[in-house]
Amino acid sequence: MKREAGAAGLGEDGRKAILINSCAVTGEAVRQARQAVRRARRENPDARIVVTGCAAQTDGASFAAMAEVDAVLGNEDKLKAASYRALPDFGVSAQEKILVNDIMSVTETAGHMVDAIEGRARAIVQVQNGCDHRCTFCIIPFGRGNSRSVPMGAAVDQIKRLVANGYREVVLSGVDMTSWGADLPGRPKLGILVQSILRHVPDLERLRLSSIDSVEADEALIEAIGSERRLMPHLHLSLQAGDDMVLKRMKRRHLRDDSIRFCQDMRQARPDIVYGADLIAGFPTETEAMFANTLKLVEECGLTHLHVFPFSPRQGTPAARMPQVDRAVAKERAARLRAAGARAVERHLQSRLGTRQRVLVEREGLGRAEDFTLVSLAHGLPGEVADTIIIGTERERLVGVPPQAVAA
Repeated sequence: MKREAGAAGLGEDGRKAILINSCAVTGEAVRQARQAVRRARRENPDARIVVTGCAAQTDGASFAAMAEVDAVLGNEDKLKAASYRALPDFGVSAQEKILVNDIMSVTETAGHMVDAIEGRARAIVQVQNGCDHRCTFCIIPFGRGNSRSVPMGAAVDQIKRLVANGYREVVLSGVDMTSWGADLPGRPKLGILVQSILRHVPDLERLRLSSIDSVEADEALIEAIGSERRLMPHLHLSLQAGDDMVLKRMKRRHLRDDSIRFCQDMRQARPDIVYGADLIAGFPTETEAMFANTLKLVEECGLTHLHVFPFSPRQGTPAARMPQVDRAVAKERAARLRAAGARAVERHLQSRLGTRQRVLVEREGLGRAEDFTLVSLAHGLPGEVADTIIIGTERERLVGVPPQAVAA
């Protein structure tokens, strides 16, 4: 976005321009986006404020109606310099502020690729965008469009450039990443892409996957997880719930036993693997017994890093029309899930005491181990992978020192 806006000359007249990339996954995310807009205006009264992202795509009119907003761009439009050149004169009517195209008509996804990520030790490469599934709670397909994949050659070439520019770790990301390849010739699977990257970019030290849908993990991906040491032992799973009736009402593609079996099989293939997971508390019609099944999933799958959301109805989705769980009950259940997650993290941290870890230093004093655990350390420069002995824990982090400090 910054590159394309700069190419269009935005800000060249000396007036600051602020781009706000919004999220629509929950009502709270939209509320926070509005807060960010208001704060940006208070702190920068003369700046041009452009709002884009999923909330802008799905509800552009409400952002355009905000006096603080000068223009609204859709998700596809934000990636084109021509869109910034086409912005209206600032101060026009709310209707004229909006440049949001039909996201469902978009078929291309590789034009946004960049050769560097400012200020980060790892590079995130989006190889897939959009989603063809229609989970009953989710607004994101209407913000991101249908599933579309970056061709394998383009993805490999970008990662080669990033590695040549000094990145030690690359994260593959996507909205529904395990659907990668379904729209490409031959319909290749994600595992083929992962194996191709590792084969054709031998200097890449660490390859990491973002969120995946475990039920769609293909044989080549499972093989790579079990055998490729440069593929990091951390998977973030889109589980959402642990009760079969809730999963069916969510219109998910798996049952609770599928999740448990996948986690067990992967741990057998890769004993050091660590799982994160998305879980929703208080989905419509969820009873206490149904919630208990989700709570038990933390233990049964051996989950560690939890992303917990109290259910948030999104206007236009089927779940918003279902019988709702009381908001206070949903929040209380989410709190219990988070407490279970905190206990799981503490057990995980204790299991790493005394171990030797390879830590990617993200910024001075902080890095991540291969299993994505945060590590506080005083050695290594940002971007380096530092050998580290774990000597303690603090605030859901490990504490590490260089091996020579222990030897001494």
